Amino acid sequence: MTTKKITIFLLIILIAASPLYSDTLTTPSPSAIPDIATFMKIGSCNSPGIGADGSIFFMSSMSGAPQLYRLTDDGWPYQLTVFQDGIDWYELSHDGTQAVVGASVGGSEQTQLYLLNTRTGEIRPLTDNSAVQYGGPTWRKDGTGFYFRSNEEKSGDFRIYYNDLAAGKITKVFDMQGTNFVAGLSPDEKYLLILHTFSNSNNDLYLINLNTGHADLLTPHQDEARYDSPQMMPDNKTVYLISNANKDGIMKRARLDIPTKKIDFLDLDSRWTIDALSMSDNRKFMVWLTNEEGYSKMYLQDMEKQTPLPVPPMEGLISKAVVNDNGNLLFAFTSPTRTQDIWFWNWQRPELKMMTHSIYSGIDPEIFLPPRLIKYKSFDGLKIPAFLYLPPDYDGRPIPFIIHAHGGPESQFRPYFQRNFQYLLQNGYGILAPNIRGSSGYGREYQSLDDYKNRLNSIKDIKAGVDYLIENKFTRQGMIGIRGASYGGYVVLAAITEYPDLFAAAVDEVGIANFTSFLTNTKDYRRHLREAEYGPLDDTAFLASISPIHKASRIKSPLLVIHGANDPRVPISEARQIIEAIRNQGGVVDSLIFPDEGHGIAKQSNNITAYQQMVRFFEKYLKKD
Repeated sequence: MTTKKITIFLLIILIAASPLYSDTLTTPSPSAIPDIATFMKIGSCNSPGIGADGSIFFMSSMSGAPQLYRLTDDGWPYQLTVFQDGIDWYELSHDGTQAVVGASVGGSEQTQLYLLNTRTGEIRPLTDNSAVQYGGPTWRKDGTGFYFRSNEEKSGDFRIYYNDLAAGKITKVFDMQGTNFVAGLSPDEKYLLILHTFSNSNNDLYLINLNTGHADLLTPHQDEARYDSPQMMPDNKTVYLISNANKDGIMKRARLDIPTKKIDFLDLDSRWTIDALSMSDNRKFMVWLTNEEGYSKMYLQDMEKQTPLPVPPMEGLISKAVVNDNGNLLFAFTSPTRTQDIWFWNWQRPELKMMTHSIYSGIDPEIFLPPRLIKYKSFDGLKIPAFLYLPPDYDGRPIPFIIHAHGGPESQFRPYFQRNFQYLLQNGYGILAPNIRGSSGYGREYQSLDDYKNRLNSIKDIKAGVDYLIENKFTRQGMIGIRGASYGGYVVLAAITEYPDLFAAAVDEVGIANFTSFLTNTKDYRRHLREAEYGPLDDTAFLASISPIHKASRIKSPLLVIHGANDPRVPISEARQIIEAIRNQGGVVDSLIFPDEGHGIAKQSNNITAYQQMVRFFEKYLKKD
C-alpha cells in the first residue's frame, strides 16, 4: 500500500471514530451552562469611525487583543493592525485614507504613534521613545499633518505639538505646564482648541491663534467646573460645548460666545447629564448623548434649521456617536443583554443597520438577564442608585451575592453587557452594582460628596447596600462577596477593613492599598489629578487614615488580588503590600499577577485566566454551605 493510500485510510478511520459522526452522539441539555471561559469569548466591537467616502472602521479584540478593522464593501471585517499587545486608540484622517494609531507595550500606557494606510494596512512608526507618552491627535483636513500632545519635555506635563508629515517636522504650538489635550480645530484651521485639566472635575478651555501663537482663556471661572466636547463654528466666534458651570451642576449643552466669553446654556429644563457632544465636519449636524439613570438617549439636530431629526429607538448604552456631513450616524451600542456592536443610522430613509456581528460563543442570548434599577438609603439618608441583578430561578430565598464596586471614583456603573455577570447569574449568584457617592452621572454635588476628607463616607454607602440586601432577604451574612477594579479595588480593600465581618470573600483588581505610596509612585502626569481627588501627598496623616494597608490586621475575608506588573496608574507595589501584610498575619490571600498587563487586563487569554480563578474563588467561599 502506498504512503498516500495509507494516509487516506487512516483519515477515514479517524473520521469514522470521531464523535462528530457517531450514531450514539447525545445532544447536550438545553439547560447546560457553558463555563466562564466560553462566556468571556463573547465578542464586542467599539470605537466607530467613518471616512469621507463612507468607509467604516472600528476596534475589536476578536483576534485576542484590541486591533483596528475596516469593513470591506461586502461587510467583511478587514484587520488593519497586528500589534502583539493590541492598540490603545486610533484617529482617522478626514478622508479616511490614513489613521494615526496609538500603541503601547504590556499595558505600560507609554503610547507611541504610528501612521497607517487604511486601505492596505501598511504602517510605519512616527515615534520611538518608551519614556514618553504621546496622544490625542487631531488631523488637518488635507491629511498633511496633525496636532498631538506629548510629555517628552517633562514627564508630568503634556505640551501640544504639530507633526508636519509632508515636511517631516515637529513644532511646539502650546507651551503651558500641566495636563493639556487637543480638543478641536476650527473649520478654517486658523484656531486650535485646548483643554487644560486641573482635575477630573475641573478644567479650562483655551483658544490658540495658530498664526500668532496667542492663547486666549475662554472659560475664566472660580469654582470647579468642566468644559468638554467643544465644537467651533465656521464664524470663529461661536463654540458649542457641554459644561456643568450652571446652577444645577449638571453637564448641559451650551453656546460660548468667543468675543465676550459669555456662555448660554441650552436645555435648561433637562435634569439629565449629557455625556458627549459632536458635530459633522461641515457643522450642519449635531449629535449628543444624555445619561438617564445610566441609560443612553441619543439626539440629532439640523443646525441650520435648528430642528430635531429622527433617531433610532435604542434602549441601552451608546458609548460613541459619529455624525457625517449628511447627518448619518455611526455609533457603538450595547445593552445588559446584548454585546457591543457598531450600528449605522440614516435618518432620511429612515434606516437602522447593524454593521458588525460579534460572536456569542454559541450561547443563546435569550438567557441573558437585565438588572433592575433600585435606590437605597445610606447612613445619612442619601439615596444611592444601584443596579440589582437576580438569577433566572430566584425564588425569594437568600442566595450568594456579589457587590460590584466600579472604578473612578469619577465614573459610573452603567448597564452595558457584562459577560461575567451573565455567567454568575446563570450559576445562582445575585449582583448589586451601586453608584456610591462620588460617582459621575448625577451632577457636580453628588460627585463631590466623597472628596478628600469625606472619602470613607462612600465606603459607608457600600455597607448600606449590603444592609439593604440582607433586610430584603436577598442574601445573608456568610454569602456576600465584593469585587472591584482600580478605585473599585480600593473600595474592596476599604470595605473589608472598615467592616471586617461583612464579607465572606473579596477580589481586588489593580486597587490602591496605601495612598501615600500610590501618590508617590504613580506616573508624574497623573499625580496632581489624583491629589485633587484624594488629598495632597503632604497630608500624610489623613492619607494613612483612609489607607487599608494600615488596617490590614482587621481583615477576615479571604482575598484574591489581581494586578498587572506594568501598571502605570496603580503600581504593582500596591498589590505586593497588601499581599505581604495579610500573609504576615496568617490571613487567607491568593494572587494573580500578569507580567504582560497594566491597569486592567487587555488580552483575552489573560481575561479568561483571571475570571476562571475569580469564579473558583467565589465558589469556594460563597457557596460553602
